[in-house]
Amino acid sequence: MLLEICANSYQSAVNAQIAGAHRIELCSELSLGGITPSYGLIKEVVEVLNIPVFVLIRPRSGNFCYSDAEFDIMKQDIQMCKNLGVKGIVSGVLNENSTIDLKRTEALIALSKPLSFTFHRAFDCVPNPEKSIKELMNLGADRLLTSGQHPKALDGIALLKSLKKQSEGKIKILVGSGVNVENVTEFKKAGFEEIHTSASKVIATESSVFFGENPQTVSDVDTIKTILKIIHT
Repeated sequence: MLLEICANSYQSAVNAQIAGAHRIELCSELSLGGITPSYGLIKEVVEVLNIPVFVLIRPRSGNFCYSDAEFDIMKQDIQMCKNLGVKGIVSGVLNENSTIDLKRTEALIALSKPLSFTFHRAFDCVPNPEKSIKELMNLGADRLLTSGQHPKALDGIALLKSLKKQSEGKIKILVGSGVNVENVTEFKKAGFEEIHTSASKVIATESSVFFGENPQTVSDVDTIKTILKIIHT
């Protein structure tokens, strides 16, 4: 089983490698569901890490239906990531009715080549997951990050199993959201090959009337090591 750490900072990325994680998805602002990290952060992480770095391409928080300008920004960010030497792109686009925007998603997949392409948790908003995963397979997406359309993946494990069966190995199911030390065994038992977690701990809780009350978190070395020990046992 492969462990991907959702790293929200330089330190989280470094901690993931120190702990022995197999891959990271680099993003910023996890409290918003993640947005595209900065050029400087991507460059520094790619230069320092030896494990594969995937990068989230999401220009803002909120829904996954983008304007022409936002879509152009996404394409520029993918090209930037390719130039910097990342190994994978994590992205996706929906229509206003929450179905997959096939034209735009296909364009992102094509632009990302030869990098690996993961369609992210926008999938958990689609009205027909069985139809949508078939569409992603037809588009050539390599991987699908999903919680089985539940806030926590453990609650969505029935759909996750169904999607895994439907995929027939043509697209990898990357299980994410709420995966932790206590429940990771359930996903291992179910035969999933890849899991995704931030393995975070709070390192600061200062609040400000100007800048909000979101705690500062970092991916925790000990937590990652524990998860790895469980999945390799």
